[in-house]
Amino acid sequence: MAYATNASGKRPSEMSPDDPNAPIAIRSKAIRDQRPLHARLGPMEKIYLFWLVGASCDGCTIAVAGATNPKVEHLLQGIVPGLPRVDLIHTVVSTEVGPDWVHNLFMADRGELDAPFVIVFEGSVFDETRSGSGYFMGLGEDPDNGRTITSAEWLRRMSQKAAAVVAIGTCATWGGIPGAEGNVTGAMGVMDFLGKDYRSVFGVPVVNIPGCSPVGDNFMETASAVLLFLQGLAPLPEFDELGRPAWIYGETVHRHCPRAGYYEEGVFAKEYGDKECLVELGCWGPVVQCNIAERGMVNGIGGCMQMGGICIGCTMPGFPDKFSPMYSAPPGSLISTTTSKVVGGFIRRMRRMSMSDKNISARWDEDVPSGWARYQEGPTGVVKGIHKAYRALQDSRRFHS
Repeated sequence: MAYATNASGKRPSEMSPDDPNAPIAIRSKAIRDQRPLHARLGPMEKIYLFWLVGASCDGCTIAVAGATNPKVEHLLQGIVPGLPRVDLIHTVVSTEVGPDWVHNLFMADRGELDAPFVIVFEGSVFDETRSGSGYFMGLGEDPDNGRTITSAEWLRRMSQKAAAVVAIGTCATWGGIPGAEGNVTGAMGVMDFLGKDYRSVFGVPVVNIPGCSPVGDNFMETASAVLLFLQGLAPLPEFDELGRPAWIYGETVHRHCPRAGYYEEGVFAKEYGDKECLVELGCWGPVVQCNIAERGMVNGIGGCMQMGGICIGCTMPGFPDKFSPMYSAPPGSLISTTTSKVVGGFIRRMRRMSMSDKNISARWDEDVPSGWARYQEGPTGVVKGIHKAYRALQDSRRFHS
């Protein structure tokens, strides 16, 4: 079979680095680092990033495109201090198509690149042994025989030579929705596909950035940290036992949720649009590891709970099977919310009593001199006695300290 040619009538292997139509892996050889010497840190001038896909909706690509810390375009320009320039080979945003695009993958597989490369895989990995005489996900053809090469085969071949492999999104990390129980494709995460013994040429296991879609800055921050390690400028960042960045996925959604205070006081939303805790509407935040509540979705803005939505557990390996049916209260929440209502109800009333005392100046024991006040009298009866006892206890501690 003749090798397919591009619009110029040339095979990719026949094109020179000066040809603007050449694959990026060829054109990149003619690009020289224009940064001043003081801005060049580490041994690598550049690194190739191969963005491969499986069972994907491209949501992770969209999320990363909106990242701001750092921005994708800054990595592509090579202007982030300490980080090499990133040459991106992406299934959607690359300028070359067809044989020209696939040639980049062949160069990586044959060891013909002039710099190390990293693989980022988006989407679940199909079990192609179940595809019969066809295939689930093809990614180019073998020029020698016209055979379609699957994305799973490219991942298997290229991962043995990659500096690092990063699985982005819940589909790529754990299997996600395509890998849910009952699927016929045998879809799985990258870690399942490559196995627990996999190590990149730099000795790094699969790095997992889960989420459906993940926060774009979670990926960019982790990728930058790994690049600093590959540059020899920083140690390998801390990852948990599932390959997630520990500083990102170490806390639960609930601990940083703006509605968590309502849970503590036993107050829960009855319907969407209420401001209180959403656990009784089906929120899994207390047991889900994710930083969406504190980081937001794009540039610190948005996020599930901030926008009135529940946490459906999309960052967790058990998603979606172990979080279904969605929008129904978790079974274990009956015990926890009932306990919170009893204990939190008492705490809430005590806090309101203390708050009412702190809203009264020492000069206002009798009347509140505000024209806005709903009532003009200070605390009376039992409440006034409790306030006095509280202040007496507070004063005694001040004198003893």
